[in-house]
Amino acid sequence: MLKAIIFITLKESVLDPQGVAVKNSLHTMGYQTVADVRIGKRLEVVLDTMDLQKAEEDIRIMCEKLLSNPVMENFTFEIEEVDESAICSSNLSGI
Repeated sequence: MLKAIIFITLKESVLDPQGVAVKNSLHTMGYQTVADVRIGKRLEVVLDTMDLQKAEEDIRIMCEKLLSNPVMENFTFEIEEVDESAICSSNLSGI
């Protein structure tokens, strides 16, 4: 099995009000060295395949068509091999 770890972030040209709020709060807490904060998302998608090339293509298409908003967001991903026993058994199919 392969696991894709996907990172979705706002494009630099897009204002990140949540990031600004976090930065201001960190400054209030005394962390004056914080210059910028950008908030993003991290997703994990497990694929029942060992075909790395197909997995990369599928993940790229998933990100372009559903998981990210290409107008406002960028995405990157990495894919790693995982043992089936490492997959959380609480992730039941169909729920």
